[in-house]
Amino acid sequence: MLKNIIKVTLLFVVLTICSSKVNAQDSKTGTWGIATVLMPGDSVHRWGGYTELQIRSNGAGFSQFQYYEYKAGVSYDLDKNFTALLGSGTYHTYDYFNVDAGPNTNEFRVWEQMTVNQFLTPLKFEHRYRVEQRWVNGDYRNRFRYRLNMFIPLNNTKIVAKTWFLSIFDEVFFNNKAPNFERNRISAALGYQIDKKWIVQAGWINQRNYTASASSAKNNMLLMLMYRINRKNSVEREHLPTTSD
Repeated sequence: MLKNIIKVTLLFVVLTICSSKVNAQDSKTGTWGIATVLMPGDSVHRWGGYTELQIRSNGAGFSQFQYYEYKAGVSYDLDKNFTALLGSGTYHTYDYFNVDAGPNTNEFRVWEQMTVNQFLTPLKFEHRYRVEQRWVNGDYRNRFRYRLNMFIPLNNTKIVAKTWFLSIFDEVFFNNKAPNFERNRISAALGYQIDKKWIVQAGWINQRNYTASASSAKNNMLLMLMYRINRKNSVEREHLPTTSD
């Protein structure tokens, strides 16, 4: 266990140093850091859940801090390929030039979600449908999201211990206020499942936001660490190393 934690820590230190070098060359690159603790369900224990902390910065190497979120959810496995989830979270955005002034956007969010998995060996697909109820600085909004995530194991037919894999996804965001098409998020990452518990991913994520008058896009380095809780007497099966955001 300790050796695995040390390996994960060293990998993240190396990635952060590399991203700091990128920052010196391209200040337009941001950084997203995601840490997730997940307890998946199975045919014996259908109830599960997760909690997640995410930090974002305007610059590479976690420079110019501007955002954090904390969220948690309770899930229920309808069967091995269908999982329902109820989640909630708090989200805070800062002016990275004046962080001491406190967040300029505060959001509380509740959502209902259905995830559908397809296993077409060797490809794995995840379809995620989400409906959100959002309170942004006290203003209520609805939002609807769909994400298609494809996983490609590189040295195995399944994503299990000691497996390298690629994760590629596209997610679209819609809401009930103009502009109805609010956001598009695209990502590609390289991941490694160290053992049954620890998973790391590193890659790229682009987020394009749309307003009534214009659109803007941001490229970010993505660093992820996931810890999976395995319960006693659980049924052994393949779980996709999905991002919870």
